[in-house]
Amino acid sequence: MSTKTTTDTASLFAPFQLGNLELKNRIVMAPMTRNMAPNGVPGQSNVDYYRRRAEGGAGLILSEGTVVNRPASRNELNIPFFHGEAALAGWKQVIDAVHDAGGRMGPQIWHIGAVKGQGEWTPESGFESPSGLLKPDVKVGHAMSDADIADTIAAFASAAADAKRLGFDMAEIHGAHGYLIDEFFWAGTNQRDDAFGGATLVERSRFAAEIVRAVRAAVGPDFPIFLRLSQWKQQEYTARLAETPAEMEAWLTPLAEAGVDVFHCSQRRFWEPEFPEIDGEDGLNFAGWAKKLTGKATVSVGSVGLSGDFMRAFGGESSQSTEIDGLMKRLDREEFDLIAVGRALITNPAWPDQIRNGKSAELQGFSPASLGELV
Repeated sequence: MSTKTTTDTASLFAPFQLGNLELKNRIVMAPMTRNMAPNGVPGQSNVDYYRRRAEGGAGLILSEGTVVNRPASRNELNIPFFHGEAALAGWKQVIDAVHDAGGRMGPQIWHIGAVKGQGEWTPESGFESPSGLLKPDVKVGHAMSDADIADTIAAFASAAADAKRLGFDMAEIHGAHGYLIDEFFWAGTNQRDDAFGGATLVERSRFAAEIVRAVRAAVGPDFPIFLRLSQWKQQEYTARLAETPAEMEAWLTPLAEAGVDVFHCSQRRFWEPEFPEIDGEDGLNFAGWAKKLTGKATVSVGSVGLSGDFMRAFGGESSQSTEIDGLMKRLDREEFDLIAVGRALITNPAWPDQIRNGKSAELQGFSPASLGELV
């Protein structure tokens, strides 16, 4: 016989404030590549897509990855630019629509490095990365020159300045998942012997720190800067940059000092402890350790809301899933500050309001087919 239970979601819907950034709840729409901005320019379908998520109650919307002004910054033809008059005019329509719907939003600014896209399209300039490597011993493209690096740092700063000028509420730098910035972090793809390489993670973090410093200088002291990081890479799921809390602290502290306000810590599964050998199977996850070590606010992310048990638990059905139990427990103990929801928001634009209003029965399960259209 089943018994009905009620999940207390008060901490999920508590407001959050960071300087001038005020959010009505702790739910962040995670950045998800859609590749549906024709020739890199957002149109009305993109405007409507983001507006619907603002209307649906997301506390903060992070855009899909939008690329900086470098010839090799994207790997699919319809990934949106965050540069150029036409693309920026499109993004101005997006942020105005999100604000009209009561939402808050920032672009995720990005460079794909040596990661090829799903199709055959490639940049005319070829792919660029720290050492011309996609992963250890796999060559893709060419190693970046000093001039390439300087231009890329400037391109990130310019994109962030444009985000502020257009009226966005914050900006996120994509430094995760095996893309360019992460390729500098990873010893397997950064084999440089100059100031942007090195034997230690701290040395290999100089590129990221220079980008953060340039972005901070471009946007001033009060515009929030998020930085997305991951241990895992799409090239190698088991990769780890920091094997111990001491290594993680040495990695993150210079980035915080350079100007990061919020670390967006990507895991494949948010409920997995980062260092279970230290604090056990119920220990802090990546975002929890990042917050503990730096004192900065953090976003956790990783497979939130994808299981049927997770959805039913919000509605009060009998056996609560360990995922929802774990999420609320971690939020209640303030392990991290915000939780990012990805694919569940593709099929359910009003996911936050449906959860808050006890309408989990109306939620649709994620289907890969939904990736083929903007709804």
